Amino acid sequence: MTGAGGSGPTGTRRPRDAPAASGPQPGDPPRRRRARTETETSGRDHAEQARRSAERAQRAARREAEADARLANQRTDVHQPTSGRPAPDQPLRARWDPTGDPGRQRADRDKDRKKQSAIGRFVSTYGWRAYAIPVLVVLTVVMIVLTVQSHSDGGSSGSANSDPDAVRNTDVNNETTAIGAPPAQVQAEQLPAGALPNGGPFTAKGEEVYHVVPGSTPRIGTGGQEFTYTVEVENGLASGDFGGDPTFAKLVETTLANPKSWIGDGQYSFRRIDNGEPDFRVTLTSPDTTRELCGYEIKLESSCYYPPESRVTLNEARWIRGASSYQGDDLGYRQYLINHEIGHAIGFVAHEPCKANRALAPVMMQQTFGTANSEIMALDPQMKADRSFVCTPNPWPFPDR
Repeated sequence: MTGAGGSGPTGTRRPRDAPAASGPQPGDPPRRRRARTETETSGRDHAEQARRSAERAQRAARREAEADARLANQRTDVHQPTSGRPAPDQPLRARWDPTGDPGRQRADRDKDRKKQSAIGRFVSTYGWRAYAIPVLVVLTVVMIVLTVQSHSDGGSSGSANSDPDAVRNTDVNNETTAIGAPPAQVQAEQLPAGALPNGGPFTAKGEEVYHVVPGSTPRIGTGGQEFTYTVEVENGLASGDFGGDPTFAKLVETTLANPKSWIGDGQYSFRRIDNGEPDFRVTLTSPDTTRELCGYEIKLESSCYYPPESRVTLNEARWIRGASSYQGDDLGYRQYLINHEIGHAIGFVAHEPCKANRALAPVMMQQTFGTANSEIMALDPQMKADRSFVCTPNPWPFPDR
């Protein structure tokens, strides 16, 4: 019999638990077989499309990576060494425009620098300083040459040109006339440099009587031969003109205590007293009294040492107004006046000329009347000296101490 549950060819049923066939079956109707074939074809097409899309994505990724690598290479080339060789981790490549490569320009500059001379490289490195340094070197050499020439011409302050070297008269106080007076009358026009400068007032004539300024000092200096002295002022002088007795005495003290003064060579020492009999008297006197003691041979204001009274006579007119040779340096001139006249008092009788051109004047040169030999030789025509020498003012016996 043929029925729904039969086993004949047309009526055979698939058991309910049997798995469905994945492909067309021999007994399937034609429509179902065709449907399954189209589905399989469609699946294969989708797979192919996916594969191709993946390949395109990979190619795009490779192209992008290559572009990034080229860009990185271009950036790296800017910092490549000037030799033009790529870094070890970079691929070889040809340069399209070698002249436009910054590295090549740097190499050219370095090559130009190497071609420069040493002077050129020095100038390019230091700029304006390259010109300043040679100028300073030249100026230094010029100053050294001038200094050496000055010393060779006698321009140093060494004691060889300024220390007193005349024979010392140890019996100077036995003389009966002023020390240093010229042998004949000397007119004022013969000593134009010795004219008294303009300045403050002074007393023309005092009383020719003196008073001792109170005060004393311990021994000054280490020299074995000690000299005692008093400080005195002529009566009748206006103290306001010269600063007063204490000021005058103080300058005498400090001048003799200076190592550049007569204690400088270690032979002499000094001690101020205000009573008893001194070895000499440092006295400030009026111009008329000075002439009485120093003589009338010089028709200009001068000072001197007068042995009969052991009196170092300092002219008040000179003390106040100074000398033209000192060009307004009143302190320097007063120190010179003290040292020069005390030099006579301790035995340096003779005057000295300028010994070398532009040297310091010897303290025993008559600097009141000038510091050129041609000027002071009017006082002593027999003096043997080069008339062309001109010294600079100097108040000290030992200026280099």
